[in-house]
Amino acid sequence: MQENLEAVDIEKLVDENKVDWKGRRADKLKYGGMRAAVLILAMLGFENLGTFSLAVNSVPYFSGMMHYSVPDSANMLTNYMGTGYILAIPVAILADTWIGRYTSVLVSGIFEFIGLALLTAQAHYSSLKPPSCNIYDRTAHCKTPSGGQEALLYIGLYLLAFGSAGVKASVPSHGADQFDETDPEEAGEMSTFFNTLLLAVCLGGAVSLTFIVWMQLHKGWASGFGIGTIAILLGILIFAAGLPLYRFRLRQGTNDFVQIIQVYVAAIRNRNLLLPEDPAELYEIKQDKEAAEEIEFLPHRNILRFLDRAAIQVKHDVESEKPPSPWKLCRVTQVENAKIVVSMIPIFGCTIIMTLCLAQLQTFSIQQGYTMDTTFTKNFQIPPASLPIIPICFLIIIVPIYDRIFVPVMRKVTGVPTGVTHLQRIGVGLVLSCISMGVASIVEVKRKRVARDHNMLDAVPILMPPLPISTFWLSFQYFIFGIADMFTYVGLLQFFYSEAPKGLKSTSTCFLWTSMALGYFASTIVVKSVNGATKHITRSGGWLAGNNINRNHLNLFYLFLSIVSLINFFIYLVVSMRYKYRSQGPSVPAGN
Repeated sequence: MQENLEAVDIEKLVDENKVDWKGRRADKLKYGGMRAAVLILAMLGFENLGTFSLAVNSVPYFSGMMHYSVPDSANMLTNYMGTGYILAIPVAILADTWIGRYTSVLVSGIFEFIGLALLTAQAHYSSLKPPSCNIYDRTAHCKTPSGGQEALLYIGLYLLAFGSAGVKASVPSHGADQFDETDPEEAGEMSTFFNTLLLAVCLGGAVSLTFIVWMQLHKGWASGFGIGTIAILLGILIFAAGLPLYRFRLRQGTNDFVQIIQVYVAAIRNRNLLLPEDPAELYEIKQDKEAAEEIEFLPHRNILRFLDRAAIQVKHDVESEKPPSPWKLCRVTQVENAKIVVSMIPIFGCTIIMTLCLAQLQTFSIQQGYTMDTTFTKNFQIPPASLPIIPICFLIIIVPIYDRIFVPVMRKVTGVPTGVTHLQRIGVGLVLSCISMGVASIVEVKRKRVARDHNMLDAVPILMPPLPISTFWLSFQYFIFGIADMFTYVGLLQFFYSEAPKGLKSTSTCFLWTSMALGYFASTIVVKSVNGATKHITRSGGWLAGNNINRNHLNLFYLFLSIVSLINFFIYLVVSMRYKYRSQGPSVPAGN
């Protein structure tokens, strides 16, 4: 009887890598689970409430208040967004190796708070920004920010980007740490957590796109930024309050990325050595029962065999009493982890184009909206920057339906725990992003035709009556892309987390943020390249040149992105069909 009770007590404990806030092995009944995850989701919701409007309404601020040109403002936004995503990787490594994810989230939240507070101060005090001026008036000579004003803008903006990177890097992983993957019940709750994570982003984003944007446009930018700053502070306090409830993964003290790099270095150094026909001759530490509980062991797979050279043992290494150099000889498990990372790179690469398309909805599509009729009812007008609320509202409804109805039904049909495979989910999103850009091109053709038919090609947004076409025409492209978000980005989070090596699971979620960062940076490059390539073949001086989008060729740019997205999808089909999940693939010697 006592042995059974001891067994039950052991089952309550999670694995040895997770502890409570006092450093003891965490009891499942007291720590973690959805009860703790709710606080993490609440923090993410408030963080998005404070910052989401910046992703869609910064171009009017940079151009209208700081007097940068529209293309330069768009590039400023995409560079800021890209930086916020690309920094997620080094912050994740820092969190996993030294400071821990909980501390990383708190510190990052404080950086966000300070950054947005600086932007609030700049928007409030006239001495910290250029004099008011209408950039659409060709006779006006609007001054851009002085050196000090520009420095303050960039310091605030990139403190915000750094803080955002830390939140993105650590919140999903810290949330996943609240569940035990080896427990079937908690594994199902983890899937719910990732779907609910999108719901938290949508709820925070919905408030940001309505209330915060309305405050920015009607009560002043300082009021909008100020409320966002308060929201971030509330998020930090809620997250910090969960300290006694969380499960914490122990800091590793070693860098798993370095171990992956060691494989590539060792494989290159051993490139002239012959691969043994029997994989059993490759180097691996002895596996016993005690070691298996603490050290990961993976079977050899007969793929990417050039990396196997990193595990080739030479006579000198075998006879030497000194441990082999990890930069010349690696374990088979280490090599297999490197193979997994290499295998995921093509999937990772195929998602960059989708973020490139997203960047246009956050920049040029908002500018389109400012030229159109924003009347929703007789007494209410919807700001163009609030248009993404349409897909977000739909996602708020569809995410619970997807998680509670679609997934269980598809699970019975396919036998896949998540309903459909992660790669299938990603593929659906890529198709929808292609369709979204095609629809955007058609809508822009219609908008320009209205402007031409009513002799309003040179109409100044805001100061002159809008075009007699409803801004809700833009909702089609936002709606389609919103659904693409649900499929691709959540699918990527789950794919990277489930497929990544054990030691890289936390930082694996940053692969998504890196993909998005490259998409935003690619947007800057593509916009400048397209303008340069079309400079001498268009009257406007380029497809996207100048501040008057009625005179440029945004429709052709959207069509170009739709075609590129379609080509990217076909490449993804080939890549995904060739991908072998960790549990699949040959594990036999090359000679068989």
